[in-house]
Parts: sequence; structure tokens; C-alpha cells
Amino acid sequence: MPCRKLLFLFVFSLFCLTAAHAADKPNVIFILADDLGYGDLSHAGGKARTPHCDRLARQGMRFTDAHTTSSVCTPTRYGIVTGRYNWRSTLKKGVLWGLSEPLVATDRLTTPKFLQQNGYHTGVVGKWHLGLGWQMLPNGEKRQAKTGPTKGDGWQIDYGKKVSGGPLAIGFDESFIIPASLDMFPYVYLQNDKPTAWATLTKAFHRPGPCAEDFEAINCLRDFAREAGAFIDARAKESDKPFFLYLPLSSPHTPIVPSKPWQGKSDIGKYGDFLMETDWVVGQVLQALDRHRLAKDTIVIFATDNGCSPAAKIPALVAKGHKPNADWRGHKADIFEGGHRVPFLVRWPGKVAAGSTSGQTICTADLFATVADVLGKSETIPANAAEDSFSFLPALLGQAQAKRRPFTIHHSINGSFAIRRGKWKLALCPGSGGWSAPKPAAAKKNKSLPLVQLYDLAADPAEQNNLQAKHPELVSDLVATLAEAIKNGRTTPGPAQANEGHPNTFSKKLLTAFPALGQ
Repeated sequence: MPCRKLLFLFVFSLFCLTAAHAADKPNVIFILADDLGYGDLSHAGGKARTPHCDRLARQGMRFTDAHTTSSVCTPTRYGIVTGRYNWRSTLKKGVLWGLSEPLVATDRLTTPKFLQQNGYHTGVVGKWHLGLGWQMLPNGEKRQAKTGPTKGDGWQIDYGKKVSGGPLAIGFDESFIIPASLDMFPYVYLQNDKPTAWATLTKAFHRPGPCAEDFEAINCLRDFAREAGAFIDARAKESDKPFFLYLPLSSPHTPIVPSKPWQGKSDIGKYGDFLMETDWVVGQVLQALDRHRLAKDTIVIFATDNGCSPAAKIPALVAKGHKPNADWRGHKADIFEGGHRVPFLVRWPGKVAAGSTSGQTICTADLFATVADVLGKSETIPANAAEDSFSFLPALLGQAQAKRRPFTIHHSINGSFAIRRGKWKLALCPGSGGWSAPKPAAAKKNKSLPLVQLYDLAADPAEQNNLQAKHPELVSDLVATLAEAIKNGRTTPGPAQANEGHPNTFSKKLLTAFPALGQ
């Protein structure tokens, strides 16, 4: 009998220790959709059914004032993994391509590397788009396509060798990725930094280039869902070690290719079908958590990398009652709200109130500081890391009076800046800075457009009434704040840090009017 009691006490103590461990170190899953807009999900008014994202909103918190660091793909991804604005890196505008060199320095402390250091097993499944150090064939050799034409670049790559500067180099224990967007060659999967097959054929998922023989864009979401599920299954067997899964999906970005089970399932066309399949992947993740009874021990975050793209044929969708970017002005690539205000859902059972909403301004770069705060490790972040990351944990816990980020800096595809503080937003360009009217070239030629745009988002959320002429002192103050943020190399408290070159995307007229921006 005493032995049985001792055994019971031992087992019970182990259970308690495991439970305490799970509470102290919850699993974290960050799902990132690609080009999915603020109004695309059905709980936000979208006409395509997205029951799994709706479930996250119903069981967790929906942020209504969440933003990406940029209105395009690569910069936002840089901010997520580093907690730093992209324009502090070498990427001052635009995006990387499938053959681009790695953007994240391997000696930089990243979100996954920080979690590794704190006992997490880390993995990434999906679209990388942060550059890879491809290994080349010797002597400048270039292969020819096995059959058909040989088009695009990348035939000089040695697909039998691991890349450098990939996921494993910046803090991930394992990876299953495509190099960049689904319309950017080379079209191959890489597992643990090594291509899974040689690119032997030319295929075109918009851009023709080298492709693995069995790679098809239409299969990607199902492949990502399978690999994400396998990652969770494997991690469930190591219940004593928490995990971090970064799941950047390739959809609904172009090519808009819903797989057969989803074709014709929405009432709004192929884009709606693709939205539904994207949501299905979210459901597969939630199902895997339920299967292993991990839901209560896991923080699940769903966000997107920017607003909906015009490639989705937005006017046609609006005509069917579906507003991808809701009522915000602009879309992907723009400095306007439609470019960078995005869905942001967080579920953490027992911690985050079910069905709650927060109007606090947050940013995707805030992931780093937030997970550090969850672990009680905020003070361990070194001065040269997470320079623009603010914890939104207090908002998750319903602490209304908690300290908030003092301001947020936005960035468009052409490198135009905006700064948001409270209800005020100052855009330092005369037009969209992106793909909607007035486009940069046209805005530059239009002498009637003011140099900057100042909007009161509380009174004018659609950004229709430029108040810059009425509030010159406020304009000057916001410019000074932006200039100081650039100069200091950070927006969080702490010693100044070095940028990787000064942002050089300001126009001559802007620098003449506000010389502090060039210092």
C-alpha cells in the first residue's frame, strides 16, 4: 500500500509539473495568409465561408486595428521574424525574389531563435520569401530543361545541395518551404534547407522558370496542411517541450488556384474558393491540436501579410457584395489603410476571453516582444534585437490601461512612409505609394496634390479629407518623431542601434521641406 501511495504521488507530481510547464510555456502557432484582406473573412463581412477563422474569432480575440509593417510580402515577413522594421535592413522598398540572397543576418536574434533559447522546438512550413543562399553548379554550368523550353533563371542552381542563410540558420529546427511567392521561380520545395527534388522542367505559375517535375501550384495548400499536421503530431509526442510553428501560407496570393474540392464552392468565384481552401488549412491545424488535446496549451494567431491584391479583381468581388479590404482605402502595396490594416485573431483558452475584441493598435512585428512577455523573459531581449516590437499581451489579458506602442510606422511598396499616432496618420507622399490611384508617377506629376497627407482616422477612416494644411504643427511634430525613430535605429526604449543604411526613398522635395528625414 505505501508503495502504491508513493507511485501515485510520483505520477501526480509529474502531472502537476507538466501542467505548470505548459502554463508557463504555451505552444505558439502563427498562421500568416498571403494577400488576404481585412474584409475577406466571413465574420468581417466576407461572402465566402471561413468557418475555421470564424471559430478563432469566436473562441479568442479579434484585433480591429492591427497592421503589417509593410503593404507587401517580404518586408512584413522580415518584421515577424525579427521584430524590426524592414527599412532598417538592406531592403528599403519592394520585395525579394526566388533567387534573392538571404535578408535576415544569421547573427541576429530572431523570434524563433529566442524561443529556441527558451526551450522551444521551432518549425516553419510554407512560403519563405526572405531570400536563400542557393549553391551553384561548378564552372558556371547551366542545365537545360529535361523536355520543352528552358525559360527563366535558376538553371545554374545545384538542387542537390543545402542553401545557406535559410530557416535553419536563423532559428528554426526544421522547415518545409517554397522559396518565395507561388508565382516566383524556382518552383521547388525545400525541407530542412535542402531542395526535395531537382528543377528539371519549365513551368509557369504566372512567371515561367525552372520547376520540379511533380511540383504543381494547385497542390501547395494541401502539402502545407499535411506538413503542419505532421509537425504537430510529432511535437505532441514530446509533451515536455513546447513548440513554435510559423505557418506562412501561399494563398490567396496569385496564382489563384483552388484545388478541385474547393472549385465552385463559394458564390464569388475562384478567389472566394481559394479563401475557403485557405481557411480549411486553418481548420486542419485546429483539428490537429484537438486531436492531441493541445488547444488549451497553445496560442494560435492568424494574420495576413498585407491587404488584398488587385489581382483578385476587387471591383468584380465588390459587385458581388464582397469587399476584400472592407471600407478602407486602397489595397496591397499602398500606404493607405487597405494596404496594411489586416485581420488579426488570437486564441488562447483560459487566458484570452472568448469572443472579445480589441481596438488597440498593434503590429505584426510585435510577435517577438509578445512571446517574450508571455514567457516572462522581456528583460532578456538584448538591445540589438526586436528594436520595433511591443508586447500586446496586456491587450490579450484585457488590461485596458496597459502601456501601448507610442506610434506605428507604415511602409509601401515604393518605400513611402507613414506614421500613425493615436487617431492621426501622416503619409509622407502625395499619392498611394503603391498600386492604387494616385499612383506614385502620376502623383509626382500632379502639382495640385500636397506633398504629404494628414488624416484623422477617427473622423475619416476612409482617408478622404487631407488636413495637412490645417495642422502644420502636427505635421512637423510627426515628421520629427519619424526622423528620430529612423536615427535611433529603434522605436522601443533602449540605446540607439545602427540601421543597415539610411532609408533613401524620400523624394528631393520632401527632404527639402523636412531636412531632418535625410540625417
